[in-house]
Amino acid sequence: METLLLRTSSARLLGMCLLLLSMSTSDSWSQQVFSDVSRQTADVVAGNKESVPETTKEDLHLLSLAGSKLQASTALLGEKDSYPDFTRELLQVQWRAGDPIDLYVILPKRVAHPAVILYLYSYPSDTGIFQDPDFCALITKNGFAAVGFVSAMTGQRYHDRPMREWFISELQESLVSSVHDVQMILDYLAGRGDLDMNRVGMFGEGSGATIAILAATVDPRLKVLDLLDPWGDWPEWLLKSTLIPKEERATYLTPEFLKKLELLDPAKRLPELRSQTVRLQDALYDKVTPISAKKSIENALPASGRIVRYKNSQALENAASAGAFFDWLKEH
Repeated sequence: METLLLRTSSARLLGMCLLLLSMSTSDSWSQQVFSDVSRQTADVVAGNKESVPETTKEDLHLLSLAGSKLQASTALLGEKDSYPDFTRELLQVQWRAGDPIDLYVILPKRVAHPAVILYLYSYPSDTGIFQDPDFCALITKNGFAAVGFVSAMTGQRYHDRPMREWFISELQESLVSSVHDVQMILDYLAGRGDLDMNRVGMFGEGSGATIAILAATVDPRLKVLDLLDPWGDWPEWLLKSTLIPKEERATYLTPEFLKKLELLDPAKRLPELRSQTVRLQDALYDKVTPISAKKSIENALPASGRIVRYKNSQALENAASAGAFFDWLKEH
C-alpha cells in the first residue's frame, strides 16, 4: 500500500500545479450515481452476456482495431447536470466484459455541433477533475465540447486484479487497451450526431500523452494533439523514472518486457504524425520522465511540431494562469 501511495503522490504533483484547483471529489460520486440505476439497466454496465460477449476478442499486439472485435453496448446515462454555459453528462460505456468506463461529455450551450477535445490525464489520475464546475467551464470556453475518461488499469477501472499487477507491470495492456478505448470513444461520439467530428483534438498528460500519440498514429480523426510530458523512450524511462519502485525496476528492464513495448514508443512513433498539428510541452523539473527520455521524445517530433519547455513549476503555473493553458489546442 505504501508503494501505491508513493506512485500516486508522485504522478499527481504535476497535475496539481497545472490545474491550480483544489479537488475534493472522488470516483465514489460516479459509483453512487450508477448504484441508483435500476438493477436491470445496471446489468448492462456490469457486462452481461447479451450486451458485452465474454468472448470479445482484443488483439494487444495491434494499436488499430483491425485485429479486435470490440462490440459496444448501449451507453448508459447516469446523470445530466445543467449549468449556465454548459451541460455535463456522466455516462458509462463498455466494450469489454467487466470493464465499464465512466465517460464525461461536457457540451457548451448555444453552440450547435461544437468541435470536441478529449482529455486524458496520466496514471494514476481519476475523473474527479471533471466533476468540478469551474474546470468544466474552462474546457468548454469558446464553444468547445470536452470529453474526459481514464485509461485502463486506472481509477475506477482498476479492480479485480492482484495488487502486484498495476499500470506499469502490465504496460503493454495498459497502453494498447487505452488506445483501443480512444478509437471506440470516437466511434461513440460520432454516433451521437451532436458533435463536429471533423474537428477533434486531444490533450494528454504523462501516460495520457503517450496514449494520445499512439492513438493518432492509427486514427486520423485526431487532428490536433497537445502533449504534456509524454512517457516514452522505454529503456531510459523504465531505468530512471521515479515512478518505478526500486524493487520492481529490474523486471521491467528485461529483453522480454522491453520487446513488448517496441511498437509503443513515442520516441519511435512521433515521426509518423506529419499530418497532425502537435504541441509538445516539457516540464523539465519533473522526474517521472527523465531528461534523457524527454530529449529523445523531443528529437522525434516532426519539424512542424512546436516545443514548449518549463524550467520550474512556477513557469508552468504562469502558463496555466488566467485559464489560458488550453487555448492553444482550441486555436488550432
